Amino acid sequence: MTPLTRPAFLACLLGLLAGAVLGAAEKKAASPANPPGGFQTRVFTDADGGRHPFIVFIPGAAANPPGTKPPVMLFLHGSGERGVNNLDQMMVGIGPALWKRKAKYPFVVVLAQCRPGANWQADGPDAQWALGMLRQAQQEFGTDPDRVILTGISMGGAGTWSIAAKDTSAWAGIVPMCARPDAALAPAFAAARLPIWNFCGDKDQPATVEANRAMAAALQQAGANARYTEYPNVPHNCWDDAYGTDELHAWMLAQARSRNRP
Repeated sequence: MTPLTRPAFLACLLGLLAGAVLGAAEKKAASPANPPGGFQTRVFTDADGGRHPFIVFIPGAAANPPGTKPPVMLFLHGSGERGVNNLDQMMVGIGPALWKRKAKYPFVVVLAQCRPGANWQADGPDAQWALGMLRQAQQEFGTDPDRVILTGISMGGAGTWSIAAKDTSAWAGIVPMCARPDAALAPAFAAARLPIWNFCGDKDQPATVEANRAMAAALQQAGANARYTEYPNVPHNCWDDAYGTDELHAWMLAQARSRNRP
């Protein structure tokens, strides 16, 4: 896929977010079962009263058959998109792929933003807030509890491995990219029968490539339901290739928690 340039994508995104704000009255009038589609902003309030804005992509009416519950996805960005502007998490990773597929993309997608200097490790506050955002979106949009996908890139890929390891039963499938997974976790993933599709480019940092190859081998040895794709001549940004393929999106859509139970 040819990614949008940052200025072009930012202009499109700002237009969408401005439309969401200006169209607040229309949003209130919409039925919860048939919300207006596109990118919108939301705010998650934590247990201490802290307010954390995030972005949610809402499927349009044509994306899911009437009367069905949409699948839901949590996306975790990389270290370069950390901040407080509630925009940069859209610029790299799944955001451009969503933009190209927005007319018929079936997932409700939660795009959280990690604070500067923080990370997505499962026990950290940013990961817990992101999971709270996911729960909020699941409730608001009546998503399918059987189809919940976790995916992330680089630092977000590390968060994907960490969060999934803490609760393997919460996810229909996970899609980590270009992180450095711990191969010692492979038996637990295999025992949970958690579907995994992991990605990396072979021109990434050598330690990253070796960690992904080691995890792929460990998962295979443990009998896990796992796939590994390593793109030739691709550096760290393997996500452009991965999220740019229809095959990955179809795979994510096909996963279900109810089929993962040992």
